[in-house]
Amino acid sequence: MQDGPAVPLDVEGYPVAPEGLALEQVHVYVRHGERTPVRVRMSDPPASIPADWQMCNTAKSFHETVAGYSPTVDDGLWYRKVVENRYGKTAEGLCLLGELTDVGKKSTYSFGMALRNLYVDRLKFLPTKLEDERLTYFRSTNIERTIESLQHIIHGVYPPSTCAPGTIPSIIVRHAIDENLISNALACKRLALLELQFAEAAVAVWNSRLEPLDKKVSKYIGGRPLRLDGTPRASGILDTVFSAAAHGFRVPPEFMDDSVVGLIEAAVTAEWFDTVKSEDGRRLGMGRLLADVSEKMQRKTQLNSKDPTKLLVHTTHDSTLAALLCTFDVFDDKWPPFTSSVTFELFRRRTPASQQTNIPGLRALSSLWRQQDEHYVRMRYKNKNMVLPMCAEKGKHLPGSPEFCTLEAFQRRVGELTPRDWAGECLPRT
Repeated sequence: MQDGPAVPLDVEGYPVAPEGLALEQVHVYVRHGERTPVRVRMSDPPASIPADWQMCNTAKSFHETVAGYSPTVDDGLWYRKVVENRYGKTAEGLCLLGELTDVGKKSTYSFGMALRNLYVDRLKFLPTKLEDERLTYFRSTNIERTIESLQHIIHGVYPPSTCAPGTIPSIIVRHAIDENLISNALACKRLALLELQFAEAAVAVWNSRLEPLDKKVSKYIGGRPLRLDGTPRASGILDTVFSAAAHGFRVPPEFMDDSVVGLIEAAVTAEWFDTVKSEDGRRLGMGRLLADVSEKMQRKTQLNSKDPTKLLVHTTHDSTLAALLCTFDVFDDKWPPFTSSVTFELFRRRTPASQQTNIPGLRALSSLWRQQDEHYVRMRYKNKNMVLPMCAEKGKHLPGSPEFCTLEAFQRRVGELTPRDWAGECLPRT
């Protein structure tokens, strides 16, 4: 099986940059932790994957301040969140569909601890104690499972005991219409049409290829054929199987066979992600997100220590990770596992004084002087360096280290992908 448990961040195996490169800024895009399936599927025999999951025991009690009153010991509403299933039954720890489970909370907390072990303890890139909130930037899509994932990550990176009094990390969210942490088809009609066209094309190509699997797996979906546009959809079957396996539930043996799951996975990734293998899909889907990355990196190179932001962590979804990888032509066509992450690291290499342009008075202009330093970007996924094809040419990467793309080459490609008028480009073409 290709997917499964979360992918831990490998602190010990992290490859330190070549001598002379200094880490300046880190942008992390991480998928939320393990969750329940988003719909009930394959719950009947012989698959018998549970419809109700009792794996959400953590943090079910809340204390909310009564709106409009001054908070005191007595001015609060105590309540406990209880989930009721479709039969009106409740059970301890019962999860909602698509909810972050206790397993997912543990894996995201572990991811946060690994970030701390790497960037605080090993690399000394971040301080042991957080005294300035501007040092970090934490943002999530406005979905409960990604917000909860980020809460646990933050607790791993900078738990309250390591924060100065009054320093409380903020979790930033945006309105759905403004969201750029996903390919926002909701706000972009043309992107929605593109996704529909590519999905229909995938159906035409892949449904016939899936047909030989019917004799193996149809018995688990009510005797119906396995198709991209079937009932249930192939993507839904994959979601249920991956979620169940990640939580230790027994899944039918056919879905443990890589030849079976691999074929379904290839079909579903084509349906979902072929859009962002097209230039228009990349511009409309990932252009704004990458423009944010580029702008923040540019600000860092220009302001140096005057821009205190060093670690930026975004919790998002499998579709975003796949879209980022597709945009840079390094997607492995495997579904991104829970708590897997794409990281962009910005490095600086100081230009020796002997190699700097000797312009009279330039040394007094420190901001201009710093611009002669060289900057590089390294992309990482599943604990591996990504060698970006767009940086393969001589002069577009650090000599001898092709995984270090020059910032100039990185920004040039991002500039090509950035819509000048996103709202205008999102209008359907007539």
